[in-house]
Amino acid sequence: MDLTHDMLTRLEKLEKKYAVMGQDMQSYLDGLLHADYLTYWDYIHLDTLLSLQTPRTNIPDERIFILYHQITELYFRLILDAYERLAIEENPDVKIFKRQIGRINKYFSTLDNSFSIMVTGLDKEEFLRFRMSLLPASGFQSAQYRKIEMISTDFRNLVHHTQRERFKENSPISEMYENLYWKQGATELATGKKTLTLRQFEKKYSKEFIELGEKVRHSNIRQLYLKLSGEEQKDEELITLMREHDLNANVRWPLAHYRSAVKHLDRKPEQISATGGTNWQQYLPPKNQRIVFYPELWKEEELDAWGTRQFI
Repeated sequence: MDLTHDMLTRLEKLEKKYAVMGQDMQSYLDGLLHADYLTYWDYIHLDTLLSLQTPRTNIPDERIFILYHQITELYFRLILDAYERLAIEENPDVKIFKRQIGRINKYFSTLDNSFSIMVTGLDKEEFLRFRMSLLPASGFQSAQYRKIEMISTDFRNLVHHTQRERFKENSPISEMYENLYWKQGATELATGKKTLTLRQFEKKYSKEFIELGEKVRHSNIRQLYLKLSGEEQKDEELITLMREHDLNANVRWPLAHYRSAVKHLDRKPEQISATGGTNWQQYLPPKNQRIVFYPELWKEEELDAWGTRQFI
């Protein structure tokens, strides 16, 4: 086959590319001759992926439970990736902002819409049987979700609302960390002490969380938004996207978990405790937590009604 002008041009470009790196292009071409074709299953490591479900019981629906939580964590990784694509820009403009926040919203919307798998897709009796084998593990221990909160807003906005006035935006991260809202959701109902679930979580991730809080103090999504020009901050499409992000993360997602907990754990005449001992009745309803990533984008009456039916 005769080499066309286009093919020769490409070979010249390749030769220059490898020469810059002190590499011999012909050696790479020889390697290409011997390389096998890439397959779909090898590219996404399908066999490995499908081997990562290891139920602790022989109850069939436990596999659904594991798969759904693994899928959730993959979507969390997509959300964090979208933030990283935004934060890597030295001065992200409104176009880049809208693209990445739009992606975050798509990922969250998929999760919100899929949570019926947990609400109605699990057999209640099977769930109540295999859940006892999971103690003290809990979805509460999702570090990626906590990172999503931290990259979205100022650390102070994640402090429990009863303690928030004690801190300023520039307060030490380590001090605010001790008062984060979710810690109160993992206390023993009877004694008020930290549950084993929380103690495990803190032991593994506290240092990492505090370091992340320091790292994104001036580069979380809220701070990046406030660095936009005054005109860009008024962009209606961007405001809508950021409000949607707030609702997805702080109203719809926790409400989906609350509905699931009510269905599976609210058994009259008494409620069943969560596997990690979290006081889910108080912790999950968003109206109790009042976590808002972008308070400046909401009216006062909207903040007063946060997490109520008005936002569902």
